[in-house]
Amino acid sequence: MFNIGFPELLIILAVALLVVGPSKLPELARSIGKAFGQFKRMADDVRDTIDQEVAVEENKEEKKDIPPQGEESKSHEPPKS
Repeated sequence: MFNIGFPELLIILAVALLVVGPSKLPELARSIGKAFGQFKRMADDVRDTIDQEVAVEENKEEKKDIPPQGEESKSHEPPKS
């Protein structure tokens, strides 16, 4: 996701350990994990909403192409293939 390797991860953890301290590091990691989880859920919700709206618009477009029921029988022309 962030395209970082193991050495970069170790450096980030070492800096976090120095800045935050060993007693608060687990709490910080937990809150960061919760924030990422919440962000992922929100992104999934946005994606689902967009997919639903696209499906509704596609359905409207498909319904436009279908003539109302009984309109074909009023026409004296043979149906088009």
